[in-house]
Amino acid sequence: MASSTSQADEILVTRQICSLGLLPPPKSQCGVPLAEDVAELSVQDASGKGIPFGELFRERRAIVVFVRHFLCYTCKEYVEDLAKIPKSFLQDANVTLIVIGQSSFQHIEPFCKLTRYSHEIYVDTERKIYRKLGMNKGEGIASSEQSPHVKSNLLSGSIQSLWRAVTGPAFDFQGDPAQQGGTLILGPGPKWPALFIMISIDRAGNNIHFIHLDKNRLDHKPINSILQLAGVQTVNFTNKSFIIHI
Repeated sequence: MASSTSQADEILVTRQICSLGLLPPPKSQCGVPLAEDVAELSVQDASGKGIPFGELFRERRAIVVFVRHFLCYTCKEYVEDLAKIPKSFLQDANVTLIVIGQSSFQHIEPFCKLTRYSHEIYVDTERKIYRKLGMNKGEGIASSEQSPHVKSNLLSGSIQSLWRAVTGPAFDFQGDPAQQGGTLILGPGPKWPALFIMISIDRAGNNIHFIHLDKNRLDHKPINSILQLAGVQTVNFTNKSFIIHI
């Protein structure tokens, strides 16, 4: 009886991982394979060139941040803080930082200029990867914790977003306003053993090591928490200077 129950549990967990449903708790450095049909989907760069999603992190680990839409004030302020991460910190840890939006590729360069973001950035215009990864739509229950990366309140932030929309070259939201984002750590590394052998065929570059799906526009994972999980040096986002006594 116990053996039968164990086998049923293995089948259930395997199905969950294959469908990118429930994942093991993100406390281990081990990963679970990213489904091949997700890795093969394309994202576009600022020139409109298509690149398979899985190629972005096949050779080394990447912090991949999916944002709502480029006019969202919370996404803008979050990406402004991502822009403050020194490239040397990422290079020392052999980690790539990637932002993925859901607008047209023509919006990438203006968004980068606005946020001063100079790391890798792409778009998933049709939101195929968003859907495959199970990212939420609509506003879920707000957390009682204030995001350390969002400085504007709802009123001032919404006014800023509306102003950018009406003064832009085309009046659009640069993505679906109901779409939420999320943060993942993807790339090479050990897979979960034993139970997952049947789905752990050589996909060393396509593993999920951590996943956080935003419930609402303020539910971003704190950046320093992600950097620590990826083995990257943390950053001072407070803009406060420190006095060093010699």
